[in-house]
Amino acid sequence: MALQTFSYDQLFRFTFEMLMKIGCPEADAKIGAEVLLSADLRGVDSHGVARLSGYVRLWEKGRINPKPQMKVVYETPSTAVVDGDSGLGLVVAPFAMQVAIEKAKNVGTGWVSVKNSNHYGIAGYHAMMALQHDMIGISLTNASPLVAPTFSRERLLGTNPISVAIPANEEPAFVADMATTTAANGKLEILQRKGQDTPSGWVQDKTGNPTVSANGVKDGGALLPLGGDREHGSHKGYALGSIVDIFSAVLSGANYGPWVPPFVAFLDPLPNLVGEGIGHFFGAMRVDAFRPADEFKSHMDNWIRRFRSAETTPGNEKVIIPGDPERELETIRMKEGIPLLDPVVQDLTALGEKFGVRF
Repeated sequence: MALQTFSYDQLFRFTFEMLMKIGCPEADAKIGAEVLLSADLRGVDSHGVARLSGYVRLWEKGRINPKPQMKVVYETPSTAVVDGDSGLGLVVAPFAMQVAIEKAKNVGTGWVSVKNSNHYGIAGYHAMMALQHDMIGISLTNASPLVAPTFSRERLLGTNPISVAIPANEEPAFVADMATTTAANGKLEILQRKGQDTPSGWVQDKTGNPTVSANGVKDGGALLPLGGDREHGSHKGYALGSIVDIFSAVLSGANYGPWVPPFVAFLDPLPNLVGEGIGHFFGAMRVDAFRPADEFKSHMDNWIRRFRSAETTPGNEKVIIPGDPERELETIRMKEGIPLLDPVVQDLTALGEKFGVRF
């Protein structure tokens, strides 16, 4: 399938103007565009501008408040619950992570659970906010129920990602950013656009049997937890996804499990919801609350260099550190541009025409 390449500035300007069109204040539109484009830069194409029309459709359905009054509704010196007021998760999440960072500055660590939010883009962006403060950042979110727990035919969990960002000194930061499923739903969307099948272990069909159809979830099936099946440890992926759901939503008062509202606007939330919106969870840990920051970061450099120098298996050039591929791609795409599939270009072009914003 053909690709077209656009500069970061082109895509940022279009995204910013579209968010302004739906009523976001200028500062929020800027943050939202930055979070969304960070996904495209880091190669998480499923969570970048390809999602923009999805956010707009949710706004059209009245499920996103473009001018949220975000606030802390409960707190202790080291913890808080933030009510996102149905705002864009792209805006609510940085607000909540900043609350966690401020608490960590004061008492060493900050922990914030969020309710009444929406899809927040890539988990890594929010975790990485802590790095510039010599802090370790943690970012979790629950999501639309597309995942069947091990042995289940029902979809009860989201892809529920986990991200942890850890600063180093001379070496780049360690940044883990991963779904708790074998593959994120966005990867299915990319394969659907390309007309390709999935690898085995990603999806089960509506009867609970394995399938390689990229439309398996659309056709009533489910994504599989990390591991794919019991023999390959899917019970561990199921447990990780469950932990994210509980920390993000049961702890905050958001919807959890099968009650999490769907991202797609053509599906309405289930009746009798158990909470408010979707939920996130953030942590910020000041390194010098444990040991001197320079000392820690020096040892992180040592840790990273030792792992990079590991003897490799046949056919592999090097051992990589979590965050390496995304960081390298970010450098390339900032210089050479961001490639978009033709269906994404067509979707954004139509979106721009509808709102009078030139793509």
